[in-house]
Amino acid sequence: MNYYTSAFKKYAKFSGRASRSEYWYFYLFNLIIFFALAFLEGLLGIYSDSGDSVFGNIYYLIVLIPSIAVGVRRMHDVNKSGWFLVIPIYNLLLLIRKGDDGVNKYGENPLGRIASGVDNVDKKGEKTTKYCSKCGNLTDIDSKFCIKCGNKII
Repeated sequence: MNYYTSAFKKYAKFSGRASRSEYWYFYLFNLIIFFALAFLEGLLGIYSDSGDSVFGNIYYLIVLIPSIAVGVRRMHDVNKSGWFLVIPIYNLLLLIRKGDDGVNKYGENPLGRIASGVDNVDKKGEKTTKYCSKCGNLTDIDSKFCIKCGNKII
């Protein structure tokens, strides 16, 4: 559910990157909500002459911009322009592909540095960073709290 709400928090943000899980969970929750709205219309006996779902069309208008935005950010995660979203079949292959590790021209890896396996060590070979157990954000070794989520670092 966090991915669904984060897509709405980034309502019209077309810059940056979105992980596979952020995109596909947003897609899954939209599908579930569409089915629930169709079921609700059936229970209430609301029908349109065209056979389209009234509630579904209203919901579609609400999620249109966030859907495009999360799709564009997903394309950025695989280091492609957002315009690749309009290419049939190929866009599906890009949507299921693993995102680039580390930084690409669209920004930092949305999964944090854990996915890219980056660790900072000093000249003695000792770690100078550690990961937040809650969100996976890379923090300084002497940090008490995670900058990203506020979780206490142990």
